[in-house]
Amino acid sequence: MHELVSHRDYVSGDALSYWRSTSGFEVDFILGEHTAVEVKAKPNVSSQDLRSLRALAEEKKLKRYLCVGLDSRPRKVEAVVVLPFQEFLEALWSGEYR
Repeated sequence: MHELVSHRDYVSGDALSYWRSTSGFEVDFILGEHTAVEVKAKPNVSSQDLRSLRALAEEKKLKRYLCVGLDSRPRKVEAVVVLPFQEFLEALWSGEYR
């Protein structure tokens, strides 16, 4: 979270919020109006871990849906891109998520 707040304050100026559905699904961060980010502190993110991002994708159209975790390599599961946290931070600071 510290990296996202720092990026917002020093680079993007985008709003930083979260999302919660009426049925209880939650997504950790929404960057501006374009990127959803769910953070998982586990090495192998499963399809089950992506339920909230999939629920958000059904309800709200964003540019991208990301799950950041301890996976060793990036992969795509339906509309969600699963990223190792190091790759997410590199892309964030290089301006990829605007």
